Amino acid sequence: MDELLTVAEMRRADALAIAGGTSGIALMEEAGAAVARAICERWAPHPTAVLCGPGNNGGDGFVIGRLLLEAGWPVRLALLGTRSDLRGDAALAAARWGGPIEAADPAILEGNPLVIDALFGAGLSRPLDGMARRVVDAMEGLTVVAVDVPSGLHGDSGQVMGAAPRAALTVTFFRRKPGHVLLPGRRLCGELLVADIGIPETVLDAIDPQLAVNGPDLWRRRYPWPTADSHKYTRGHALLTGGDRMTGAARLAARAALRAGAGLVTLACSPATFPIYATATPAAIVAPVADGADFLELLADPRRNAVLLGPGAGLGETTRARVLAALEAGKACVLDADALTSFAESPEQLLDGLNARCVLTPHEGEFARLFGRDADGDKLGRARAAAARCGAVVLLKGADTVIAAPDGRAAVNTNAPPDLATAGSGDVLAGIVLGLMAQGMSAFDAACAGVWLHAEAAAGFGPGLIAEDLPDLLPGVLRRLKGAGVPPRAE
Repeated sequence: MDELLTVAEMRRADALAIAGGTSGIALMEEAGAAVARAICERWAPHPTAVLCGPGNNGGDGFVIGRLLLEAGWPVRLALLGTRSDLRGDAALAAARWGGPIEAADPAILEGNPLVIDALFGAGLSRPLDGMARRVVDAMEGLTVVAVDVPSGLHGDSGQVMGAAPRAALTVTFFRRKPGHVLLPGRRLCGELLVADIGIPETVLDAIDPQLAVNGPDLWRRRYPWPTADSHKYTRGHALLTGGDRMTGAARLAARAALRAGAGLVTLACSPATFPIYATATPAAIVAPVADGADFLELLADPRRNAVLLGPGAGLGETTRARVLAALEAGKACVLDADALTSFAESPEQLLDGLNARCVLTPHEGEFARLFGRDADGDKLGRARAAAARCGAVVLLKGADTVIAAPDGRAAVNTNAPPDLATAGSGDVLAGIVLGLMAQGMSAFDAACAGVWLHAEAAAGFGPGLIAEDLPDLLPGVLRRLKGAGVPPRAE
């Protein structure tokens, strides 16, 4: 269940299920029952306030309230708006409730009840205000169970629209939405449960979702494991450049590319820094490059099929020229750090030369310098727009890294621990992606796999992680990936 459905796609899933013979009220009853079961499994009966909104999310709330009451829970139910405003299935669910309906007001939250937030679902289109805002603000510090999403959280972007409570548990239905996994939404959802409410899996064939949570199921079948007849030349030859001042960046990336499986790695550097790279990177071929002609000679070898430019490279014309030369040579390219910022004054020069065999790995600042107007808006939308604009894969880094392909596919990564916030970790990530692309993985698959492997390696180490640790943690992750599969990691 790695697919992510947008709000519009989830509405379509509901509609397709109803068109297939499942009534709307049946879906609502199943949704309410799923939430009620989850509550009863986690808490003993105690005073509960069910807050219902005017739409179908509120209808779910009426079902939840009724089922908890039948199970012996002390329940008070409040409605934002009037009962006469309810329509369709929500009105039918309210009629089945049969108990008193109070007006939604912060006073109903007095006495520290368990709060069932069924005010607004993922499709909220404007910031909360008025009584809705006051009620949501009053939830602070209380134990909240959110129906679909915490009210005020946008289901597509994960952004807070005015205010949103921090839920202990969020129960959503059929599939997660982008807002459940993008920040800050992921933090506000607490424990996230995806409930089966009877929507048939076949609706996905009609919807053809383009978004997913990043994980092995997305790319495992295309992972480039070596075979019995593999040798170093069949596993790809990666090329990267090292700078004169920040020599550690390229060395980290080279080791990561090797650990990711690249058969050979050539590290190009200036003659002055040759001794540093040659002694510190014994598994790599270290090639002194005095000028542009020397670099072009390295590119001319067709066996060097993937190139990483940027880590520690330095800003300026030399880096720009090398990037454009690698693109002109038709190599699979990973462009990171200085290879991106060197085009800040003329981004079109880079963007117009990219193709689907390229991966850009910007953090937010580098992204803004390259894409300007496309740097506004939610993270998923920005990354997808940027990928479509430049025709390359955009790996927009962060705690909720988004990988977007030019054809509209995108994945959100969720397994990165905060320990990855350390100098040099991005260089290791670029090297992993390079190593996978050298072995023939597509740009999108390599970016997705690289991000996940990078994060999983960090999670296996924990506190005290530094970038030098990451490449040598990869073998353990790869063994699990290749074997029985990767078990869920305890949070």
